[in-house]
Amino acid sequence: MSQTKSLQKNKEWPALSEHPFFRYFSFAILYVAQGIPEGMTFFGIPAWMAMHGKSPGEIGAFIGIIGLPWSFKILVAPLMDRFSYLPMGRRRPWVLIGQLGLMISFILMSMVHDPLNHLSLLMVAGFFVSFFGAFQDVATDGMAIDIVPVPEQARANGVMWGAKTIGISLSLVTGTWILNHYGFQEAILVLSFAVCLIMLVPLSLRERPGEKILPWTAGQTTPAVLKIQLNSFSKIFKSLLKVFMLPSSLLMSLAFFSFNAGVGLIDALFPVFTIQVAGWTNEGYSHIFSIVNIVSGLLGMLAGGFLSDKFGKRKMLNIYLFLLIGIITGMAALKAYWHSEIIITGFMALYYVLYVFISIGCFAIGMELCWCRVSATQFTLYMAISNMGRAVGASLLGPLKARMGWEFVILAVAAFAFTSLYFIFRLRMNKHLERINGIETEQASKDFQLTNLVGSNL
Repeated sequence: MSQTKSLQKNKEWPALSEHPFFRYFSFAILYVAQGIPEGMTFFGIPAWMAMHGKSPGEIGAFIGIIGLPWSFKILVAPLMDRFSYLPMGRRRPWVLIGQLGLMISFILMSMVHDPLNHLSLLMVAGFFVSFFGAFQDVATDGMAIDIVPVPEQARANGVMWGAKTIGISLSLVTGTWILNHYGFQEAILVLSFAVCLIMLVPLSLRERPGEKILPWTAGQTTPAVLKIQLNSFSKIFKSLLKVFMLPSSLLMSLAFFSFNAGVGLIDALFPVFTIQVAGWTNEGYSHIFSIVNIVSGLLGMLAGGFLSDKFGKRKMLNIYLFLLIGIITGMAALKAYWHSEIIITGFMALYYVLYVFISIGCFAIGMELCWCRVSATQFTLYMAISNMGRAVGASLLGPLKARMGWEFVILAVAAFAFTSLYFIFRLRMNKHLERINGIETEQASKDFQLTNLVGSNL
């Protein structure tokens, strides 16, 4: 009797699958957490390095190294699809592990002594911070795909991506201020504490009614989780191969890689360019960057998903990419005005607004391309390819700058965006969805025949 009452009480606790408000709130908070390591490692520390005279090659190498774990996400996703402590939910245990690892890796990073003169140790520490940041990212994305209904996905992507940019901005401006006024160790420890606070959200909210909050509390595995849980790596990889090798899936993978190679290049370029060419301080850069990112994030939350829903994801994505290519080309042509803070700030603002809107559109198309049986692993593969492109782009800063002027490095970003536009233009979404329906029908028929065969042998 007491067990029944306990279960009933447990079921009254908020579950993401049944409460739209808690879905949006929890995913927004979790994406803020994703932005915390990214803001400091991809932007704050590189700007700090530039302020202390580190070369573009050294800064690009650091960003390239910390970008690598984001390319390894595809190795983690199948493990999360195959294994989990199901009584606590299919994804929530992995989210908690990722956040715990991120908190610990931040603490270890804070222990690097004199990081500017021990760049190898700083890179190793940054690698592990990025690893657990990527780990958390995979688990959160998987939970979003499992929990968020299809009609909500575009707007949910807007909220989540906007929240992430806000997390990046808050991490950057807060971390940079503490870095300059107190020191490296203090800045990193504050970020670790922020992750610890955010961890309370997934600790408190279950995925589905009836699941455990913690391993020792009452609850059980739900039928909905058992239905979609895969029990074989071979099934995961065979199904993934079938859908990933479809033409539109391959084209979108190339589009993800190309666009994010440009993103990685300009991520590495901005702190070096603004400080060493335009004459900004690292604190001035972090303030402007943070304001720009907060504004772009809010615009993404309010308008990004809405515009994609209203006018079509591909149509809006093509428009955004055309505009992006135009403003990047214009920036390269305005070399005589690079000393103007208004010009540089205006370019950063336009770039990041378009970057957020393009990312929201790309994510929504990526989700639409996924086959439900392997959607988490397939989407993670797209994200891994994206982050591989970002790491490659960041590592190109040093070699490109050694061979050409800044205006041509900036034009290289436009070239990557144009390549991405070409691949997206060639997508055939309706044909792709028809092929997925055919594969699903074929697979369902095989499953039915196998079930009958097993039943007849019993």
